Amino acid sequence: MRVGTFVLAAQFPGQGQGEALHRAVRSAEVAEEAGLDSVWLAEHHFVPYGTCPSAVTLAALLLGRTRHIRVGTAVSVLPTAHPVALGEQAALLHVTSGGRFSLGVGRGGPWVDLEVFGSGIEAYEEGFPESLDLLMRWLREPRVEAEGERFGFREVAVVPRPDEALNSPDGPEVVVACTSPKSVRLAAERGLPMLLGMHAGDEEKAEMVSLWRTHARAAGHGPEEIRAAAHVSAGVAQIGDREAQARETLLKAMPGWLKQGLDAHVTVDGRTRSMRDPVAYTELLCGLHPVGTPEQCADRLAATSERTGITRFALLVEGSGDLAATEENVRRLGAEVLPQLR
Repeated sequence: MRVGTFVLAAQFPGQGQGEALHRAVRSAEVAEEAGLDSVWLAEHHFVPYGTCPSAVTLAALLLGRTRHIRVGTAVSVLPTAHPVALGEQAALLHVTSGGRFSLGVGRGGPWVDLEVFGSGIEAYEEGFPESLDLLMRWLREPRVEAEGERFGFREVAVVPRPDEALNSPDGPEVVVACTSPKSVRLAAERGLPMLLGMHAGDEEKAEMVSLWRTHARAAGHGPEEIRAAAHVSAGVAQIGDREAQARETLLKAMPGWLKQGLDAHVTVDGRTRSMRDPVAYTELLCGLHPVGTPEQCADRLAATSERTGITRFALLVEGSGDLAATEENVRRLGAEVLPQLR
């Protein structure tokens, strides 16, 4: 089982953006010190829900500051990026880090980002498969041309070539964020592992893994490849001496951040949005994920792995909103929870 952190660089009420980013960087550095497997970086634009607008840029910083831990994006939003530009960045980080970079990609949402970056709502609603396929070709082939609906260009050389990384010559790992049967099928047909969100419980994640396997078999992927697919489960982790203490820490801080952050999202086309109740959502997350004593957290992770078949976790550890508390949470995850799983 491989356990990592999920970093949003969340801006809690009363905090500055620099404070949120500093906590994000420190939590990643402490994750390596604590012996965690990975750090997954979220990407958001124009909202305090997450103050990192470029997950690949922050990944570059953290890869330079660390030596062993894997650093990934969760996710880089494809509809607002050119897949070749993102592919070049991913290849660069893959080669220069010795294969420690993972590229997570997703559709994002129907936000005003699509207007600001000029891609339009069509890139979100219809363009994701074309973007993903072009990205994968860039990461797997020496030369690439395109003749699609959104992207068309003459053949050019891939520089740097991802296979120049000595420790991982197959190129960077690519993971696809999946929230619907359609995205599950898209990932499965391409043989790409899924990143499943923290809003989903074990039963829903198990169903998505089963659906992924069905589509992967239908697409011709072999049993060994299907068994080896390293899906990632996102969640929340808060460790306390008592379960009530851990839950109270999150219930005091997270609802304010959730309300402020989610309220700031603006749709590109004025469509109505249904908002989660911040307190109820925090309570839901506490029930779904490792929140409690070290023993309870280890049991929760083991149970999720057994029920879903997922062995990789990306856990939000900054739910207290406090730098010192976040660092302590990460250290306890490494020192008191991981040994029980190994």
